[in-house]
Amino acid sequence: MKKKDPRITKIRRILKAAYPDVKTQLRHENAFELLVATILSAQCTDRQVNAVTPALFKELKTPRDFAAVSTKKLESLIHSTGFYHNKAKNIKNCARALISAYNGIVPDTLEELIKLPGVGRKTANVVLGAAYGIPGIVVDTHVARISQRLGLTGQKDPVKIEFDLMDVIPRREWNDFSLWLIYFGRSVCVARKPNCAKCMLNHLCDYPKNRKDI
Repeated sequence: MKKKDPRITKIRRILKAAYPDVKTQLRHENAFELLVATILSAQCTDRQVNAVTPALFKELKTPRDFAAVSTKKLESLIHSTGFYHNKAKNIKNCARALISAYNGIVPDTLEELIKLPGVGRKTANVVLGAAYGIPGIVVDTHVARISQRLGLTGQKDPVKIEFDLMDVIPRREWNDFSLWLIYFGRSVCVARKPNCAKCMLNHLCDYPKNRKDI
């Protein structure tokens, strides 16, 4: 497949028309808050993270605050996001790394971000796109599922999916395309019972033909 493949062009245009104004749903005031919120979003909904972060960021504002807070206190503040032991550990270690290596400033390159504790390519691309406006493909469960259903990738590994999408989506649309699929995945192409009958991409997708539940 190529970037100018007519089917991919149609998919992009339809999604852009359906979701013309997209942005991350994680509430944040700066790059560091977004970094923490994205770490918290693992295995958790954005809605639940947004329910936790106002009180969290009122209590703890800077990397130094997070590095200094007791693990027990941090765990109590993020408990409802799940996996709070591991998340607290990653956030504290990430804050310490930011202080020691970057004077508390969140770096703006993928290479530097993925060296931080608890930060993988998905988290790094969220921060780069939403905080710094740097193009990147964010591969979450929605993006992985829908790109497979649409035949944009045959891969299951998130990194391989990311590179497959980078090959067929124009760089200027990388951030938006990820968000288009995320919005689409929440409202139409859901995991268990996608609404294929009312899907605006139905005519461009082979997935309905292979479904066994319809």
